[in-house]
Amino acid sequence: MVDEIDEDATIGVAADLLGLTVRTLHHWDEIGLASPSRRTPAGYRLYTWDDLERLSRVVAYREAGLRLDAIRDVLDDATAEIGSTLRAQRSQLAERIHDLQQLDERLERMTDAHERGILMSDDQQREIFGEDWDPEQSRGARFAWGASRQWAQFAERSASRSPAQWRELSQAMSALQRDLADAANRGVEPGSEEADGLVESHRELFSNFFPLTRQMQVCLGRMFESDPGFSSYYNGIGDGLATWFRKSIDESARHQGIDPDAATWE
Repeated sequence: MVDEIDEDATIGVAADLLGLTVRTLHHWDEIGLASPSRRTPAGYRLYTWDDLERLSRVVAYREAGLRLDAIRDVLDDATAEIGSTLRAQRSQLAERIHDLQQLDERLERMTDAHERGILMSDDQQREIFGEDWDPEQSRGARFAWGASRQWAQFAERSASRSPAQWRELSQAMSALQRDLADAANRGVEPGSEEADGLVESHRELFSNFFPLTRQMQVCLGRMFESDPGFSSYYNGIGDGLATWFRKSIDESARHQGIDPDAATWE
């Protein structure tokens, strides 16, 4: 487009020709990057053909991502290795592309986790959590709890959790449930030091899914006992375990100054 001009250009004409703003041209003039070299009798600055060519090169290198100081070096230093400068720019760009790709992958996993919960195939889930595991439970939980803060926290942690980490967490939870059943079978009293320790271990382990306060744990204990699905699961691990565990959670809460009858989900 510069080739089409056959006379000196005012700053407004130069801006239009190059798709720039007058303000940008003023800035480049002020920092000595590209300045008009002529003036009208009235004192207005004019860009010659050579000035416009320099502006065109500035625009080209800026669109390639070079900083203004690097562009100045390329244009003003006769010894500047333009190829080296551009290769360095490409190297920086490659790093940015890699970083952006990783960011995109993290965002994709975060999106999937908010929608699906556990980012593993159904077969992987059954292999890790056991053949009795129903993958629909995780997907169904989103419809029940998807608007809650706890679901968002669960999804954020799930997005960065590997299958190996899920396996480790599942094994730890299974071991704790066996310890709970063993304590109940041995007649360990809810409220005892041993029962309180198991309750606290459960709260800490469950907090891998989302932060679980003691009041929230009381609410979970009620659900473990009253919900047919949960009570059947816990009583399948140990006879009467659902009720024993709920009582143990309640007594542990009392030791922390919490009235379990007044506990609410936070």
